[in-house]
Amino acid sequence: MTSSFKPFHLMTDEDYEELGLRCGLEIHQQLLTDSKLFCRCPAGRYSDEYDAEILRHMRPTLSELGEYDGTALMEKKTKKNIYYRIHNDTVCTYEMDDTPPFLMDEKALDIALGVALLLRLNMVSELHIARKQYLDGSIPTGFQRTTIVGVDGWIPYKGRKIGIIQLGLEEDSCREVSDIGHERIYLTDRLGMPLIEPVTYPDMRTPLETAEVAEILRRLCRSTGKVRTGLGAGRQDVNVSIRGGTRIEIKGVPRISKIPDLIYNEARRQWSLLRIRSILKERGVTPESFESSHHDVTRLLADTVYDPIRQALNSGMRVWCTVLKKFEGLLKITTQRDTTFAKEFSDRVRVIACLTTLPNLIHSDAGTESLQSRKWQKLRRKVRATHEDTLVLVWGPEDDMVTACDEIALRAREATEGVPSDTRQALKDGTSGFERVLPGAERMYPDTDLPPLAITGERIERIRAGLPEYIWDREARYREMKLTPGMIGVLCQSPRAGLFERIVNELSVDPVFAAVILTERMKNLERRGLNPELLPDDTIFQIFRALSEGRLAREGVIRVLRRSLDHDGEEKEKVRLSVENALTEIAGEKVSEEDVSARIAAAILETASYPFAPVRQRKSTADNPVTAMARRNRHLMGLLMKELAGRVEGSRLAASLGTALENDGQ
Repeated sequence: MTSSFKPFHLMTDEDYEELGLRCGLEIHQQLLTDSKLFCRCPAGRYSDEYDAEILRHMRPTLSELGEYDGTALMEKKTKKNIYYRIHNDTVCTYEMDDTPPFLMDEKALDIALGVALLLRLNMVSELHIARKQYLDGSIPTGFQRTTIVGVDGWIPYKGRKIGIIQLGLEEDSCREVSDIGHERIYLTDRLGMPLIEPVTYPDMRTPLETAEVAEILRRLCRSTGKVRTGLGAGRQDVNVSIRGGTRIEIKGVPRISKIPDLIYNEARRQWSLLRIRSILKERGVTPESFESSHHDVTRLLADTVYDPIRQALNSGMRVWCTVLKKFEGLLKITTQRDTTFAKEFSDRVRVIACLTTLPNLIHSDAGTESLQSRKWQKLRRKVRATHEDTLVLVWGPEDDMVTACDEIALRAREATEGVPSDTRQALKDGTSGFERVLPGAERMYPDTDLPPLAITGERIERIRAGLPEYIWDREARYREMKLTPGMIGVLCQSPRAGLFERIVNELSVDPVFAAVILTERMKNLERRGLNPELLPDDTIFQIFRALSEGRLAREGVIRVLRRSLDHDGEEKEKVRLSVENALTEIAGEKVSEEDVSARIAAAILETASYPFAPVRQRKSTADNPVTAMARRNRHLMGLLMKELAGRVEGSRLAASLGTALENDGQ
């Protein structure tokens, strides 16, 4: 094994192949339903306000096989106080496990089945609900209800198939507010919302491939128009391993663009951990021969000037030292970009011993960056350590010191084995941090509160008949219509995509114009503080029908949309009536060519005696005076647009007016 790892921008596909990189994805996508999955509380209402707060403590339970899940045992060590902030409008007694579950939301199940069909999964004939333990507090009941709707599918990617292991349908968890010391606080507004989870096989071999496959899955889900969008509505977990390493799950990747950097850093981390294992083996340190010891060194550091320890001592805290035999120099080895092996220990102490104020430890491998050389020498004599050993100092409340030192020793022993099985948190800088031990099958067990649910062939065929075409096929067709990449990207993933097809196919409206209205113009309405979501598809279709019948000009479409939304209230019926009124007011009767010519002639006659002297424009164009003819044209165009705007296209009206003025001048 070489002693260096290439920078991200120098890595090639061949380098990743040599590493034996394998990546998989778990895509979490909220569904666009009115209700939560197993109760009838509203879904999609977010608020930082709350009406009550509940305190709970989590304890592990035995699985059906009489075993404890490793993650659950880890969470028990943290001794966390879990606080839930509850808003009366978004939760009920079900979320607190005080009421049995309702039957599964039918709309959520239909959406999940539809996505499963798009992923070419083999559909299950009967749904069985399971409980999945979560003792981090993110779910007040301590478990998540989940089920599998299909298995063993695939999606195309650059001439090959990416395998899909399964698609799950489950409840979303709480939103974390803070996690400080032994107290963790959650908001419960997101809790219980329906969520699908497509899981791929580890078929991706480079960071870029993984990001591209994640984008395909995201677009495929959104192409249904039945999933939520926006920050937090879709999240990715990335599974990464290299040859000789193990599967590591990086959770909660908020943006697909972050995936390549995270995978690179995880590959580098595993490579570095394997290198550390080799060094330890050369030193004769194996899982069987590993040695460590813990010591209370508070009195020895009573006169320290190192500020974090000084402040801890002033607060009545203790300082302990863990001796890692023959680990000299290893904690300063770089494992991720701008990250050393020491952070692996700091993360464990932060998460499990709840020493969340950083820095929470220092070590002798860092030299005199923290403590003076004589102080380290004194500590070595006190704990009977040699120059081959590494000393790790940790400080905090006395009750947490044994837990902290035990975790430091445990993480050091794991280094003799290679790469521990972790679930890691995606960090903003592209690196990852320890979150918890990777859970096993022990945390799953059947839910006895809900009966099995048969999935009939008739239901599958009904859903299949309403599926959209594949997103990649739709994109190709939109490119043929001359839509811009921006329009294609928005429209393909919009709930209005079906409406766009109707407008173009049934009314023969120019595709580019229809796409502009349904993407760019709708976004402009949002910026004006209006809510285009209140406009039903059928109502928008009627506006375009008026356009296709000649009762409404292109300019009139956005005027009708804007005017119909420019009123108080959030009722769709009000908006529908407002659209009808706006169409009557703006569109009126169809305007013929003869009517346009007659109104132009009347306007010219009415203004024949007006004085239109030439004027100069602003300084920047002072050498280009506006002629009397141009001033007259502008004035007339303004008069005619007041009368005909929305009923006659501006370009058509301008051309007719220009011709009339030329004839009048002759």
